[in-house]
Amino acid sequence: MTIGIAVGVVLLLTTFVAKPFSIPSGSMEDTLQIGDRILVNRLVYHTRSVERGDVVVFDGADSFVPAGDVPQRNPVTGALTWVGQSLGLVPPDSTDFVKRVIGVGGDRVACCDADGRVTVNGQPLDESTYLFASDVPSTEIFDVVVPEGMLWVMGDHRSNSADSRAHLGDPGGGFVPESKVVGRAMLVLWPLSRFGVVGIPDSFATVDEPAEAGS
Repeated sequence: MTIGIAVGVVLLLTTFVAKPFSIPSGSMEDTLQIGDRILVNRLVYHTRSVERGDVVVFDGADSFVPAGDVPQRNPVTGALTWVGQSLGLVPPDSTDFVKRVIGVGGDRVACCDADGRVTVNGQPLDESTYLFASDVPSTEIFDVVVPEGMLWVMGDHRSNSADSRAHLGDPGGGFVPESKVVGRAMLVLWPLSRFGVVGIPDSFATVDEPAEAGS
């Protein structure tokens, strides 16, 4: 009974408060590395909106993963998988992604300016604190306006990230619905040598809101 209660408490916490997540790829290096175990804050977006610079975990079904490619499970398998993932014992679904939010609803995100930088509402981003050392901001040229309720996301390891840029030609235009965000990456828990907070870079604090772009 004690074990059952403990498991139940953990499931409640991981469902509504915070959830462990294992990093499956190198798309967010060096911020997050393959095999890192992170804690995802599931409560934060009940108190504030998703912000530029947030590192988020989201369900990419119907945006990054076509509906026909979403794996189907029977109820028993689905329940066991959910329990295993909630306890951090089972790898994340193939539809789960972790990326950095570059633009939110109403933002104009483009690349590249004369100095090769990504711009948000005309303001160039200083991405030196998180961009993978040997990468440029983007080798793909794009200029998009993010629809309301949607996000434009990119990996920190740009040359190894199939992010919003890779889905520009898809029906969703590469945008991720805010409703599909599971939560914000808050802490690296493991390995202990990398334990620490996943912060929001200061460069996003200077970006004008859409209504002020160009002012």
